[in-house]
Amino acid sequence: MKKYDIVLAPDPILKTKCDPIERIDDEMRVLMDDMLHTMYDAEGIGLAAPQIAINKRLLVLDVDQGKDGERGKPMVFANPEIVWSSEEPNIYNEGCLSIPTHYAEIERPKIVRVRYLDYDGKQQEIEADGLLATCLQHEIDHLDGILFIDYLSNLKRNIIIKKMKKMKKNVQAL
Repeated sequence: MKKYDIVLAPDPILKTKCDPIERIDDEMRVLMDDMLHTMYDAEGIGLAAPQIAINKRLLVLDVDQGKDGERGKPMVFANPEIVWSSEEPNIYNEGCLSIPTHYAEIERPKIVRVRYLDYDGKQQEIEADGLLATCLQHEIDHLDGILFIDYLSNLKRNIIIKKMKKMKKNVQAL
């Protein structure tokens, strides 16, 4: 399995709206598997294709994994779209593999219904709440070029972006 490098903010691909997936074939399933492998390796619970520099509407999740990287319930979502969301809000302290070490409390709908294509290309619909709902919304935002820090005030967002630029500069200097 291939392990991809995670794209770090600020990178223009993270602000790009992704293209729909035409069909689910063996090549796409390999990408799905590689994305899951990359997500687990990075100790994340979600990963969207633009985070590995691929401009496709694809994301993977596993919010049920245990400690020490035990796989819980890996899920793949091609062309996901939120078809309904509750009015009741939920606040979760979100982080992101593309913005390491930074977290913020973000308010999102508590429950969402998402329509998507699964690993076999079959159309599915899932109603999610709790961490799964938050993670789905966070990753779908990635597919639309939105980062969780975009929900913060300009001041807070700019501080994080400045720190990320400095971190990237330091990493490149190594």
